[in-house]
Amino acid sequence: MPCVGYDLPEPVYDYHDQRRDEVVAVSDRNPFGLDVNTPNVARIYDYMLGGKDNFAADRKAAEQIVRAFPEAREGVRLNREFLGNAVRHLAGEAGIRQFLDIGAGLPTRDSVHQAAVSVLPEARTVYVDNDPIVCVHGRALLSGVPSAAMVEGDLRSPGEVWAGAVKTGLIDPAEPVAVLLVAVLHFLDDPYAEVAMLRELMAPGSHLVLTHLSSTEERGGDTDKIRKVYAQTASGVVPRGIGKIKEFFGDFEILDSGRFISPGALRRFEILGWAGVGRKG
Repeated sequence: MPCVGYDLPEPVYDYHDQRRDEVVAVSDRNPFGLDVNTPNVARIYDYMLGGKDNFAADRKAAEQIVRAFPEAREGVRLNREFLGNAVRHLAGEAGIRQFLDIGAGLPTRDSVHQAAVSVLPEARTVYVDNDPIVCVHGRALLSGVPSAAMVEGDLRSPGEVWAGAVKTGLIDPAEPVAVLLVAVLHFLDDPYAEVAMLRELMAPGSHLVLTHLSSTEERGGDTDKIRKVYAQTASGVVPRGIGKIKEFFGDFEILDSGRFISPGALRRFEILGWAGVGRKG
């Protein structure tokens, strides 16, 4: 199957220039009907991280976000740093051997499976995304990695996501698991019931890792600008107050975020979002 940015047969695109400023899709050779003129959430994130799997519309949207929140680039970097530190801590200190990354987005640097096996070689990872193009990317990158897999699924159907992850043979529902919901919940209107179902499915000793865009009164105008940018994508955005974000943990014990990111970085991050790790007793 075709895949943007990787050396696979049947290229999705006719051509692109060296700066990737212009890409022309060929619909009869592109079974997914990829729309390069509409900003895509995963590709915006990829651009913010310095990746190459993005197009002019994605870059334009990202720059609009940066104009509203100049801290956005650092926020994206800190979000990735938090994720990596949390995964390494859970694999090394908590002994978590399996990771379920839901809403994983485009494969990028310092992936979850890489962070996990760097401290626990037997660690297993399943990535989940609802975008078929993202899944093509993931499967291409993971084709030679037996400890990781990519499955297509939607957080709005948590039972199906869980079943698909278990079906890979990499997730044992009887063992503690780390479920990662990183920069994904703010793209859903009301996902509390879905997250609660995931918490119920997780074995005792499991951990929930999440990051989420926050909303504050002093930056309300800037947050509205970000909402308008994401309104151009297939998904809107719903920033929440920190209290509402913490509700996603239910009765899980919320760990000290200082274990995963420096206090100074956490303070800088708070203008954009909140990050936390919770443990199921």
